[in-house]
Amino acid sequence: MTLKRKTLASLAMLMTLFSCGNARDTRFVVEMPKQIEDDMNVEGMDTTTLGAGCFWCIEAVFQELKGVHSVTSGYMGGFVKNPSYKEVCTGRTGHAEVAQIVFDTEVISFDELLEVFWKTHDPTTLNRQGNDVGTQYRSAVFYHNDDQKKKVEYYKTKLDESGAYTNPVVTTIEELSDFYMAEDYHQNYYNNNGSQPYCTFVIQPKMEKFRKAFADKLK
Repeated sequence: MTLKRKTLASLAMLMTLFSCGNARDTRFVVEMPKQIEDDMNVEGMDTTTLGAGCFWCIEAVFQELKGVHSVTSGYMGGFVKNPSYKEVCTGRTGHAEVAQIVFDTEVISFDELLEVFWKTHDPTTLNRQGNDVGTQYRSAVFYHNDDQKKKVEYYKTKLDESGAYTNPVVTTIEELSDFYMAEDYHQNYYNNNGSQPYCTFVIQPKMEKFRKAFADKLK
């Protein structure tokens, strides 16, 4: 094998390693932890569900924000009941990888979460974030009520009008649907697997930029 072919082969392997879809898969039982359910029912708490590529990245970012009580990785927006990670990764279930975020509205607002959301991924690439390609990696906000819907629509329009991005913002605005909690090994993934290639080469650089940009909002 020539040096050029060896280099290309190595790059192909690295791209596979740096893809969120390159992970083991197991079936799971959809059951929201009681603590998260309790948080959702506490006065002053609100919930939002966001898709911005691989849910490992979304989870890692939002876990560090003051006022965020829990972040749960899962699947939303599809038509298959109780999907597995392997099924979602085919792109044929209609689901997006998402993070469902429970937050204290007295500490952080939905508007601030949207700011972090749009500044920590590329909302102009259709069904793609980096090497993660497919509808399951779409940029999406699943609104929980009319107020959230109106705010997402407003800020999306303002982003396009501002010229902040060269290309149009393609974030989908979708109504809340069934949320399926991802398998246990996906939860708290970055904190538990920081030495894995995807964490080292994809999530860590994102986290460094995020921490600098939002230093005043970190726990």
